[in-house]
Amino acid sequence: MKREREPIPKTRSVFILVKCPDCGEERVLFSNSSKDIGCRGCGRKLAESRGGKSVVLATFVKRLG
Repeated sequence: MKREREPIPKTRSVFILVKCPDCGEERVLFSNSSKDIGCRGCGRKLAESRGGKSVVLATFVKRLG
């Protein structure tokens, strides 16, 4: 079924759980984040905003929801 013919289209954005490669702290990110997101522990950049979808620079753990 085409996307525009669906009565209620499903979103293409998701929440994801990532792990910082430096300190190992886990954090939940939004896939279409409009800001750069850093690690709370060491300050390393985990996701970089690119207008639409953000580029995840950390280790992907799992998709939430």
